Order: sequence, then C-alpha cells, then structure tokens
Amino acid sequence: MARRPTTKDVAREAGVSLSTVDRALNGRARVRDETMRRIAQAAHRVGYHARGLFDRHLDAAVPEMTFGFLLIKQRQEFYQTLARELERAVAARTDIRGRAVVRFAASQSPDDFAAALRGLAGCDAIAATAVNHQALTQVVTELRQASVPVFSLLNDFAQGVRRNYLGLNNLKIGRIAASIITLSLPHPGKLAILVGGNRWHGHDLREVGFRSFVRENAPGFTVLETLVTLETRQLTFEATHDLLRRHPDLKGIYVAGGGMEGAIAALREAHPRPRAALVVHEVTRESRAALTDGYALMAITTPLPALCTELVAHMVRSVREGDDGISGQHFLDPHLVVPEML
Repeated sequence: MARRPTTKDVAREAGVSLSTVDRALNGRARVRDETMRRIAQAAHRVGYHARGLFDRHLDAAVPEMTFGFLLIKQRQEFYQTLARELERAVAARTDIRGRAVVRFAASQSPDDFAAALRGLAGCDAIAATAVNHQALTQVVTELRQASVPVFSLLNDFAQGVRRNYLGLNNLKIGRIAASIITLSLPHPGKLAILVGGNRWHGHDLREVGFRSFVRENAPGFTVLETLVTLETRQLTFEATHDLLRRHPDLKGIYVAGGGMEGAIAALREAHPRPRAALVVHEVTRESRAALTDGYALMAITTPLPALCTELVAHMVRSVREGDDGISGQHFLDPHLVVPEML
C-alpha cells in the first residue's frame, strides 16, 4: 500500500519549514497569502488533503477548467471506451479542478459537427473527432478568436487553425497494414481497401500509405479501386460481399475506417474457413473473435490511455499559455495485435 503523504512532504514540496506548514494548516499565526498559496499547491501535488482555512486557499490555488470533447458513434464500443478514458484523464489531473463534457455528433454531416462544436463554446478547450470540411474550419476559427483552442483527435481537420492534432500517424499506419498483408501472403494477387468516407483525412492518408507501400515493395500485388462505406457495418458488409463475388481470388482486405464488423461477417458468410488476409482497426468483441478464429490477420489499435493523458496535458497547457500561433501534430505509436497475443 502506498504511503499517505504527510505535512513533511508538503513542506519539502513547497520549500518551507514544517512549522510554517503547521501554522498554515491550523491558523495559529498569520501566514502570508503567497506562502499559503505555495503550500496549498504543494499539498495538492503530493495528494495531501487539507482542512478548514487551508482548503479555501487550496480552492483558490487550483484553477477550474472545463474541457469539451466531441466524438462520434455513441453506441460503438471503441468510442464508449474513448469517452471513459477522456473522463479519467481529466479527473486524474491534480493541478486543476477539471470537468469533462463529452458530446456525440448526431451524424457525420459537416453541419452537425459544426453545430456540436459551437455547442461546446463555453468550455476552456475543445477536442473533437470530426470530418475535414470548410464549415468546421470556420467554426474552429471563430472559437480560436474567442480564445477557445480546438484540438483534432484521431482524425485531423481545420489544419492551420486548430491548435494540435493528436492521434496516429495515419500515413505510416497505411504502410504498416500493407506490409503485414503482403508479407503474410505466399503469392501476390488482388488487394482491397475500404475507407469510411472522402471527408475523413486520416482515411485518405491510410489509403495513400497503403498504396505507396505496395507500389514500392510489393509490385506483384494489385490494389483495387477504393470503396467507401460511410463507417457503417451494413455498407461494409455489402461492399465486402460484393468484392468477394466479383473477385473470388481476392487475397487481402484492409478496412481503414469503421464498419469492420460488416467485413468480418461477410468473410465468415462467404468462407467456411479463412481465406483472405484481413487487417482492421481496434480490438473489440467482434474483432477479437475474428483474430482468434483466423478471419483477421491483425488489428491496429490506438493506445487510448496514453492518448487521452497526452491530449489533456496539451489542453491544460493551451489554456494556461494562450495561443502561441503554432499549429502542430503529436503522434502516438500504435499497438499491433495479432492472434498469438490474445
């Protein structure tokens, strides 16, 4: 069991004597406001729970911050997990009194995303998973002018206006998917790639990475025309089913966006035993079963705890430091899950 912090820990962290901390806690003598704030902040950092007068100074020393998060697909397991991790990351900060406001877009329409972003305008900072569209760029510009920084999460949008992008390096992710599929197959053949939509910047980059790897390193393979599934299970099922009908010799499939459950269902229906090398994103109940049964070759997963911790750290810093005019990117390394790891 971890040792409980003591007043000695507070004194050391604050750089004051133990007697000064004792006076601050018990009010036996006057302590300057600046010293009191230093002690209060130190106590909060080490996890010492104060009482009485000291608590009031602690409240004043630790600022309140409200962070808005806009996600999609409220019923999907991955985004439910992401929402929980975001709330956990905000609650874990000891240097602020943070509040997480999580909202889900009504649809993937740019107008719905724009309206949802405007609905979070009262927050100190916002992070969103959204499509790349000029309507959202306009909203992010308005929010920036109102001193509300916006971060793109998982999928980049409003480049040059948003504060930062946090997620995977999607160009590299596409190359990883292509390398795993082509290196696993004994003979070259046809490959298919399915994306969620033309407005998902991350999916575009994954497609570019996938195709560039095949051109450079596996020229014997042919990548078919990209299919759009709108991130839905049903359209992905229909697209995969049609691919298998038109190309019975199909060697591999990369589902670069959502809807992987439809691809898995179509492969199970068409092939009593696994025949096509399938790469998907994220480990859920259905993708885990597909990996176990051999219908999926690999799942490329996002390290959600690390991502959310990094995101909240960036948001806190942006609120404290203001707009420095720099728009950047922060990439996290993916986790690659293969059947043997389950």
